[in-house]
Amino acid sequence: ALAAAKTGEAVFDAEHFFDGFKANPEFALRCITAAYEAGARWVVLCDTNGGTLPDEIERIVGEATKHVPGDHLGIHCHDDTDNAVANSLAAVRAGARQVQGTLNGLGERCGNANLISIIPSLMLKMGYDTGVTTEELARLTHLSRFLDDRLNRAPNSSAAYVGERAFAHKGGLHVSAIEKDPRTYEHVTPEAVGNERRILVSDQAGRSNVLAQFREIGLDVDPANPKLGALLDEVKARENQGYAYDGAAASFELLARRALEGVPDYFTLQSFRVMDERRWSARGDLVTMSEATIKVDIGADHFMTVAEGNGPVNALDNALRKALTAVYPQLDDMRLADYKVRILTPGAGTEAITRVMIESRDSQGRLWSTIGVSPNVIDASYNALHDAITYKLLRDAATAP
Repeated sequence: ALAAAKTGEAVFDAEHFFDGFKANPEFALRCITAAYEAGARWVVLCDTNGGTLPDEIERIVGEATKHVPGDHLGIHCHDDTDNAVANSLAAVRAGARQVQGTLNGLGERCGNANLISIIPSLMLKMGYDTGVTTEELARLTHLSRFLDDRLNRAPNSSAAYVGERAFAHKGGLHVSAIEKDPRTYEHVTPEAVGNERRILVSDQAGRSNVLAQFREIGLDVDPANPKLGALLDEVKARENQGYAYDGAAASFELLARRALEGVPDYFTLQSFRVMDERRWSARGDLVTMSEATIKVDIGADHFMTVAEGNGPVNALDNALRKALTAVYPQLDDMRLADYKVRILTPGAGTEAITRVMIESRDSQGRLWSTIGVSPNVIDASYNALHDAITYKLLRDAATAP
């Protein structure tokens, strides 16, 4: 009552409500009734331990609405059984009209209810007015990735609605069906949540996959073009070497454009050298420093740059950018989002062939993935980095000298 008098809108969080209800339903209901009658605008039912299942949530919230009107009830779920989103939707179905959660499900232990999944489900699946407009909903993917970028963590590629794989299609029959009617394998339109359809290409892909991918990236290719067959053969040959284009769409696009219409030579590498030095610092700490020297041609100009980094790949990236940003300032807003290394021939020990996948992003929220394969992890990293930078410049319509 005091809170309501001072603020005008008091919120009562009923911590451990669902566990309390299971132990003593009468007492739990008396608690929330007392809070409501004392002037609480919102009485929030909390699944604090995250162990309640959707059918229980719906039943118990239904009981709560007999004592507190639904338009005064909220729900607060944790994800300890991977049901926080389902529990929140069940509570709404039972009458609750406030949902608490976090962007991307951030929170203690296993996380909180993910608003990035809840909001489109309420709007597109259940028909509720959430206060979010359709135009704002179309920025959902950008919002999710913006937060991950600020937290310096890789986005969840499998995230519902906003993940890179949420609208990705690989099988030939799937792609053919999507081309005829997207509803066959897409439950909502990607554009509704600011995402995009991705047609994946691999050694399992047929001609229809490749043509569909071309349409997605704006390449107008005649299906009878003889270069198309050669491109498919090259994709299969490269995948036999360890490439995996179903997870590196940007590298595939560059490969296809080079085969069919050409890609500008934004820069040409002459050589690079990377050195690591492990030594004791003046403070007595054991440190390892990486330094890269790179020689690169941009048009008729020759550049040689040196840079240090947190490891050899970072040093190489820094040295390359040091040379390129003077000519291509648009690279200033490009950053590494994720870096993955996979050993393709583990039986070969330290001589194993490695696959490097780099995910990059820019200030516009765009994400793209590139790949490099080599027995030398630094060489594989450079190949993936070269594609990442080239793709960024191509997307930004940069002019090669």
